[in-house]
Amino acid sequence: MTERGWRLDTPVEVLNGVGPALSRGLHRLGIATIGDLLNHYPRRWEDYSATKKIAALKPGLVTLKAEVLGVQARRSFKRKLTVSEAILGDDSGTVRAVWFNQPYIATQLKEGQSYFFSGKFEFKNNHLSIQNPSFEPADDQSSVSSKILPIYPENAQINSRLLRKLIAQVIRLTDRLKDGLPDHIAREQGYESHARAIAQLHQPSSMRELELAQDRLAFSELFMLSVSGLALRRELEAETSVAIPFKLETVNAFLDQLSFHLTSAQKRAAWTVFKDIERTSPMNRLIEGDVGSGKTMVAVLAAAMAAQAGVQTAIMVPTEILARQHFKSIERYLRPLGVKVDLLVGALARKERVAAQQRLAAGETQVVIGTQALIGDTTQFHRLGLVVVDEQHRFGVAQRRALRAKADIMPHLLSMTATPIPRSLALVIYGDLDVSIINELPPGRQPIQTKLVDPSHRAKVYGEIDKQITQGRQVYVVCPAISASDHSGRKSVEIEYDKLRKGQFVHRRIGMLHGRMKAEEKESVMADFASGKLDMLIATSVIEVGVDVPNATVMMIEGADRFGLAALHQLRGRVGRGEHQSFCYLVSESEHDEALNRLRSLERTNDGFRLAQIDLELRGPGEVYGVKQHGLDLRLSGIVDPELIKRARAAAESFLATEKVVEYPLIAARVEELKSVTSLD
Repeated sequence: MTERGWRLDTPVEVLNGVGPALSRGLHRLGIATIGDLLNHYPRRWEDYSATKKIAALKPGLVTLKAEVLGVQARRSFKRKLTVSEAILGDDSGTVRAVWFNQPYIATQLKEGQSYFFSGKFEFKNNHLSIQNPSFEPADDQSSVSSKILPIYPENAQINSRLLRKLIAQVIRLTDRLKDGLPDHIAREQGYESHARAIAQLHQPSSMRELELAQDRLAFSELFMLSVSGLALRRELEAETSVAIPFKLETVNAFLDQLSFHLTSAQKRAAWTVFKDIERTSPMNRLIEGDVGSGKTMVAVLAAAMAAQAGVQTAIMVPTEILARQHFKSIERYLRPLGVKVDLLVGALARKERVAAQQRLAAGETQVVIGTQALIGDTTQFHRLGLVVVDEQHRFGVAQRRALRAKADIMPHLLSMTATPIPRSLALVIYGDLDVSIINELPPGRQPIQTKLVDPSHRAKVYGEIDKQITQGRQVYVVCPAISASDHSGRKSVEIEYDKLRKGQFVHRRIGMLHGRMKAEEKESVMADFASGKLDMLIATSVIEVGVDVPNATVMMIEGADRFGLAALHQLRGRVGRGEHQSFCYLVSESEHDEALNRLRSLERTNDGFRLAQIDLELRGPGEVYGVKQHGLDLRLSGIVDPELIKRARAAAESFLATEKVVEYPLIAARVEELKSVTSLD
């Protein structure tokens, strides 16, 4: 097939230079067709248009053209990492370049050849050097013709240089790409075509043209999400739910039994929920709150109100461990009010499960707590009126309709998350949801002391941990991998478990928890830890959500640089839930300043919303919040621009006021896609 006959769905194997090995590498990046290749956006761009002489370099980001005078890789036994070093020279002087844990650099750079280098020039380890610079051959005129080079997501087989050459073969086909943004809205916003924007991403003619292209594509992403969210909101508002009247006596009876007072933020969130469920249109609300802020208490209050109105509440959680914990605490709060609470999880014996389902179908159970088994075919409700979804950020319209089919009514929905999301991001990702924020912690909680730890000081941390255990406290140790075979160089649960129980903590009771264990094994280990039968739990981030052990006061996270700030903050929130001072130790092998600075932000603040904003700005929405799991493909950083969000949302509202979605196939398809999106699948 010739270039003239290529289409967007043409396999990438037709391109010059793509053999079996490169084909496999492209497929691993999600690139199977020419359309996939053109939609493989760069993650950043390097501007080689303004190089400097070595003698003129000043600390900060620098770009230079230099010859490689020498290059070597050596092993740093103290830091347990590989250091690649090169001496670079031009007619004004020489400079040292350093790469950490990239041993292949020494084979890629050739002595006597010239390259463009771009990196951070700084004083580190007692001398000035360029840290982890990227580089391009200076004699490859095709790759640096524009002097602004896109750097793409890569893998071992496919690098950015190769991707640029492949894209150059198909760049003419950008005019066949469509993004769903109506032409008249693009013109109103002063944007050129989608095709030109994509072409500028891959082959920018100037930084100004690149910025305009990014702005146009980011606006399109935000517009599509805003239209979809607003359309879903309208569709749900047209549905009918049962009105759950507010009764002050129910609230007073609930609060009178508590040994503590609700925070002002909890009261505001609860009142908003009460006003929502009083209406006959279904509530669609998300409660954001930091770890330990008391979101569940608001949900239980809503469940109590639903019970007095004669409708059932289903509380869905992501794990059976959390379901059992919630059942114990919620049943304790609602039993005095005469509310019957049941547990429904897959691990129940068949006889118990059938009995629970029968009580639910007969209306004897007013509140049921469980996993996604609650929406299974064998589960029926008598009169379901409220669904609470914990730590599942999106509960699809299709799932709500499945529940409505069981109970002949569209239930109110209350979602909860302990992953703080910047309001700008929440408005777009959850455009169909109203958002309440609980930004206070219950009184008496001591701030968790967080420390970034050099691996060479691990023994000192172990000593502090042993002191805590001696005082009767418990400890989590989190590793990024399960076994040594999972990820080379990463600390693994199985190896650490074996090492610690035979070494420094041979005298302590240690358990292990990870995702490959059977459900019964996980339940047993977690129960032992919660009851105090274990001093230490070595685990993966499976404990990030829904493990509540107030006696645990230490969280030690190995390979902390492997986690995002949101995940680290969630893990840290597993401690500090009791009366004792708690500690979080972040152990990092990384030498990258960006990674270390990110971790230091955890030392400086316990504010999850501040950390969420930092993580968003550093890593982008797709990486931070796993939005691709929710069908939301946010690949450009426009999400952090409040003005762009405001414009996109206003354009979406105007569009829906004057246009019919069905007349725009790409937009209609997007709305239908989001109807079924759910993280419960």
